[in-house]
Amino acid sequence: MPDRPGQVRVSGRSSSESPAWWRSQAQAHPPVDLKTDQPHSARMYDYYLGGKDNFPADRAAAEQALASFPNARTASHANRAFLARTTRHLAGEVGIRQFLDIGTGIPTSPNLHEVAQSVASDARVVYADNDPIVLSHARALLTSTAQGATAYLDVDLRDPQRILAAPELRSTLDLTQPVALSVLAIMHFIPDADDPHGLLSQLLDGLPPGSYLTLSHATADLDEGMERLAASYRASGIPAQQRTHAEILTFFDGLDLLDPGLQFVHRWRPDPDAPPTVTDAEVSFYGAVARKS
Repeated sequence: MPDRPGQVRVSGRSSSESPAWWRSQAQAHPPVDLKTDQPHSARMYDYYLGGKDNFPADRAAAEQALASFPNARTASHANRAFLARTTRHLAGEVGIRQFLDIGTGIPTSPNLHEVAQSVASDARVVYADNDPIVLSHARALLTSTAQGATAYLDVDLRDPQRILAAPELRSTLDLTQPVALSVLAIMHFIPDADDPHGLLSQLLDGLPPGSYLTLSHATADLDEGMERLAASYRASGIPAQQRTHAEILTFFDGLDLLDPGLQFVHRWRPDPDAPPTVTDAEVSFYGAVARKS
């Protein structure tokens, strides 16, 4: 029976059947100051994508970033298209049925679970983010087919063991079976001082062989404007670090890269009926998918 309007699905059940998770989240997270007078990376990204979940401080900071790298909107849209293509490939051609998306951001349709479940209705998806803005929109991430499931974790990427041990994750995903881990446009907000490689390794160590990593990351290899954009984020109090192709490639150490390897995201298995209309410099995001042996 279809859900009534306003219900959400948690692990494939309507919230009226299993409300405990959402209620516990609401109780654990009382109203917080969203600091709408300060720019936030998720809301700035939403602005680049043409969304409405942003505030004057976000728009002002985003416009400053656009002055440094005018193609930020193009790069953001290319990254969203990369999410859709990689998810379709993993769900369709590879047969993955479990997805863990970290650094989810403000929901923007099509979300990962919508793409995955359009290919495989029994796909199960766990989203993770530590942003109260995203938590406030989490109901949009908890819609699911009756055959599949979605769940949301309010947790920081810098705490990988908490992610892997979360009851919501354990009740939604079977960690004895392959999982597709996605960290899209998030690692460039983890500076070297926070050991991004160690954090990612801990997550991958918790997943079984046959799992996959999908990663995208900003670069200034072809346009120094991307470094100026990163500097504008840092000036706004948001950690940001662009990296080179060689540096980004090290995130895939020990994994088997799928063809065509680490490419600018619009060049990763582009849709045949959608020839590239942008240049590599305009996109300035690398991306790849790799398998854990």
